[in-house]
Amino acid sequence: MAEPPPLPADFPVPSGSDPDAVYALKSNCIGSLSQGTTDLKNKPWGQSQLRFDDLHQFATGKGVLVAVIDTGVRAHPYFGGRVQPGGDFVVKDKQGLEDCDGHGTEVAGIIAANPPASSDIGFRGIAPEARILTIRQSSANYKGNRVTAARPEGEELQAGTLETLAKAVVLAADQGARVINMSVDNCRAVAEGPISLAEKQLQAALRYAYEQKDVVLVASAGNTGEKGCPDQRNGIDPYKPTHIVTPPWFADYVISVAAMSRNGDPASFSVQGPWVTVAAPGTDIISLDPATDGLANLQVLNNGDQTSIQGTSFAAPYVAGLAALIRERFPNLKASQVADRIKLTASHPAAPGGRDNLVGHGMINPIGALTTLIPGEQGVADDAALDVKAVLPAPEIKNWAPTQVALIGSAGGVLLLLLTLFVVHTARRNRHGAQREARGSA
Repeated sequence: MAEPPPLPADFPVPSGSDPDAVYALKSNCIGSLSQGTTDLKNKPWGQSQLRFDDLHQFATGKGVLVAVIDTGVRAHPYFGGRVQPGGDFVVKDKQGLEDCDGHGTEVAGIIAANPPASSDIGFRGIAPEARILTIRQSSANYKGNRVTAARPEGEELQAGTLETLAKAVVLAADQGARVINMSVDNCRAVAEGPISLAEKQLQAALRYAYEQKDVVLVASAGNTGEKGCPDQRNGIDPYKPTHIVTPPWFADYVISVAAMSRNGDPASFSVQGPWVTVAAPGTDIISLDPATDGLANLQVLNNGDQTSIQGTSFAAPYVAGLAALIRERFPNLKASQVADRIKLTASHPAAPGGRDNLVGHGMINPIGALTTLIPGEQGVADDAALDVKAVLPAPEIKNWAPTQVALIGSAGGVLLLLLTLFVVHTARRNRHGAQREARGSA
């Protein structure tokens, strides 16, 4: 289950743009912790780490359409009118421009926010001139009576399923998105069985977007303890995960993104798996406040506690934004080549092949991704392996004769010296004895 089974070539591509149930607002839309506009002046650490100040001299994402399939995106002023409606699987008439959960607006802000220079705000998106296509696919605050396999009579559930995610991918691709960000994951235990019909539908949608529409697909790797993901990193054997995370499972099409912490370590909540592609900043996030015209750096948990914004959901948009920059700077590259650029220029971990299951090919390096010369893009074939046999010089045969002669000569000299000393000592002793006898007789 580390890799999904291949999909039949004739598997139908899902389509549609209507919600799968009638959803109603059951909880209040997200509010703000501030009483007014919050202008956080400091730059997020991830922005400094990825060198935005230097990055934007090469590209800004201008003209590139990035789809954000999420909880909707509010047309925040810092987007500068670059948000366009794409669809809504929660309340159709809203067209993705309502964000009661706040998640989608924060994700989109990391991609394309651009506060005015006169505000002295340090924060901005990685692709500050990209356009955002918003498609609302899920919401924890909206619930409806949805039919499931377990309950054909229906039950009240929050909006968002793998089926609507699949339709949202196709909808975004058909509207011209060049990059799609999916900071929404579904986790299930491997023990639950083989690939499901809903997973096949998502696989078909991703294949369609990637192969037929040439879209760069980016997804978050998943957070431990959330949405069915395991409480631990996903098993002790990296090649036998205990849980499957979708969309990342479909690694032939998707760039899945793990989260890094400020200290350079992988974030403790980031789910590992053989499908993880790269990593990006995912802690201490600053982004757009979905309830005001300012910024936010805190979120409120279900128990009322406040915590910093974090998660692989917010690492993925750094990579989606980087893909937009690459697509602007290198407009002729295919989606696969964009993905290769991101992987080849990442800061590889000290692991066999420069990749592991926790951070993939490593922390992204946007400057490298925009400036590195990749021979394959110039039509230069990879270097062929050479069958070169190691030819060692013949062993040196040591002539020990001179050494033996020298040792024998040295030994002879030592013996002669010892013999001489013995003779001299004996002669002196005899002479002293004779002198004592002569004195005694006198």
